[in-house]
Amino acid sequence: MTAYTGDFASNGRLINIVFFFFFNINFFLYVYISAGRDKRFVAYEQFGDRRDDLASARTFFYEDEMKCDKNMKFFLDCIDAAGESSEDGFAAIKLTALGRPQMLLQLSECLTSIRKLFVKIAGTEGDLIERKVTKETFQAQLEKMGIMARDKSDTWFTLIDYNKDGVIDLLDWDRLMQADLKMSKLFRIPNMVTGEMESLLLTLTEDEDRQMKKMIMRMNTLAERAKEKNVRLMIDAEQSYFQPAISRLAMELMRKFNKTRPVIFNTYQCYLKDAYDNITVDMSYSRNENFYFGAKLVRGAYLDQERKRAWEIGYSDPCCESYEATNQNYMMVLDTVLRQIKQYGKINIMVASHNEDTIKFTVQRMNDLCIGRRDQLVYFGQLLGMCDQITYPLGQAGYGVYKYVPYGPVEEVLPYLSRRACENRDLMKGVGKESRLLYDELKRRVKTGNFFYTPFGYRK
Repeated sequence: MTAYTGDFASNGRLINIVFFFFFNINFFLYVYISAGRDKRFVAYEQFGDRRDDLASARTFFYEDEMKCDKNMKFFLDCIDAAGESSEDGFAAIKLTALGRPQMLLQLSECLTSIRKLFVKIAGTEGDLIERKVTKETFQAQLEKMGIMARDKSDTWFTLIDYNKDGVIDLLDWDRLMQADLKMSKLFRIPNMVTGEMESLLLTLTEDEDRQMKKMIMRMNTLAERAKEKNVRLMIDAEQSYFQPAISRLAMELMRKFNKTRPVIFNTYQCYLKDAYDNITVDMSYSRNENFYFGAKLVRGAYLDQERKRAWEIGYSDPCCESYEATNQNYMMVLDTVLRQIKQYGKINIMVASHNEDTIKFTVQRMNDLCIGRRDQLVYFGQLLGMCDQITYPLGQAGYGVYKYVPYGPVEEVLPYLSRRACENRDLMKGVGKESRLLYDELKRRVKTGNFFYTPFGYRK
């Protein structure tokens, strides 16, 4: 459990909102495309321990619903701690701590399959959010794929074309997942292995239905507490095979809680190739539906694990090819969000980075775009005890900067911090630089006799 605290610079309703996306009474929307199941979203015994090849993130395992309730209590304590230590703090949570991860795996496969079908119909040219499908293209593609004849696809197109402008874009398409459209009555997908037509609907067991409802209620409880305590709640990113579901649930929380101010933040890992498409689509949702968008940008914590799993199972590596490609992706995503902040306003971003070049780039682009350092639109975050040579100058200059404080049992927090210190060589170089800066400051104070010093902008 973690919290951003110490500002150095300056239920039922949710179930209705979220469940329309995944459930229609006792059914779960599910899609099979091409050769059956997507390998990425299948559980494999050899990768059952998600701690393997992972140094910098906390891992939760499902034991039972009581354990999930206990995790929720820890998260509530974390939110309370953030609220008591700062007037506008942050807290971070992981959804795999609040329910059975298998449910997230299933939801992710569903969402990804729906997205793949749109790409297959709309083509691959241009940004994903800009692609549009006419009725003629729509009908021709469905007929070509053997999904349905032209005369039957006309009704489907009319239902999906939300704006009634004669074309379908991605925002229209994602309404496929809304149970109120009753798409299951129209849409069946051919399984290319068996040749049989299969329904979108797969019956949930009674236990699965109960587990999913409890997970969403726990999320709702945490979001309500965060709103009450004036704390921003960040939904941490996790492995790529969980992430589509995590991001969609985070967006549903935003729809409910971000109407008047940003309470919920989703996390985007920029070592993933699809990070740019995902964040641009999500910003479009928020702008279209007029709620505040919150994002935390990180490079990512699961790289080695992701590559190993993709290689051994035999699916496309979801990660950027190199560290340089990851940096390029991060900067592109960051610059896009900053420009959107300037253009539309109702967007907040947490730049969670120990990289000095990233911080300098962000500050420069804020200046270029006339985004004020005290506007409470852009925030910076670093781990407590690390990279203070970045944190304190930002705070003294009036930027919103926070320290990331691991919160939880000592036996879990200390190993986490030690792993974080060891896994990042650049961060360790920063520690050496910080030591030199501290030594220089000590010499300055001795020479000037100014032994006690209160930084400008410091708040007790």
